[in-house]
Amino acid sequence: MAAMVTLSSSCVQLILCLSVLLLLPLPYSSADPEPLQDFCVADLNSSISVNGFPCKPASEVSSEDFFFDGLINEGNTSNVFGAQVTAGNVLAFPGLNTLGLSMNRVDFAPGGINPPHSHPRSTETGIVITGKVLVGFVTTGNVFYSKVLTAGQMFVIPRGLVHFQMNNGTGKALTLTAFNSQLPGTDVLPLTLFASKPSIPNDVLTKAFQVDEDVVNGIKSKFGV
Repeated sequence: MAAMVTLSSSCVQLILCLSVLLLLPLPYSSADPEPLQDFCVADLNSSISVNGFPCKPASEVSSEDFFFDGLINEGNTSNVFGAQVTAGNVLAFPGLNTLGLSMNRVDFAPGGINPPHSHPRSTETGIVITGKVLVGFVTTGNVFYSKVLTAGQMFVIPRGLVHFQMNNGTGKALTLTAFNSQLPGTDVLPLTLFASKPSIPNDVLTKAFQVDEDVVNGIKSKFGV
């Protein structure tokens, strides 16, 4: 009987421990730390702290801090990629500070591409507003998923995975994307690899891509390097 009582007590302790763990905030539940106040409009003149930017004094906050019209205008797509990302993150919209979300507008010329890139601090979801857009991403297991989407269709890109969007139609295209981070960060692979400053050594790139140095130099020249 004593053995049964001991076993029962251990089970109760185990259940209590599991219950406590389930009630604790999960570190992966959001990309950014949870805010500890109603709002914290960013003081962009200060340096970034652990939980975003320091707060503007509440006495200086106005209604305008919570509204943003930066995504209204079409982006200039006359660049090498034929696409333009207009960011609505905390750097452009200080009211997002500590709230763990942001949005982008992406405009595409015919044939334009938002080149392979990743967001190290955020999952991305988006919707096609106009046009026909090929969306794809590659997993860490090297599996490629993709689909051509039209207006009204959504997509999701898991955090940190390499992905792209390409205008697959004959006219312009537009997507709106959202992130669970106020500043998701973007690593654009072509620029990261071939336009970094200082440059990645050519022998690293020739070995990695199994090409001659003139190929690497040719790609770098496309980006003004």
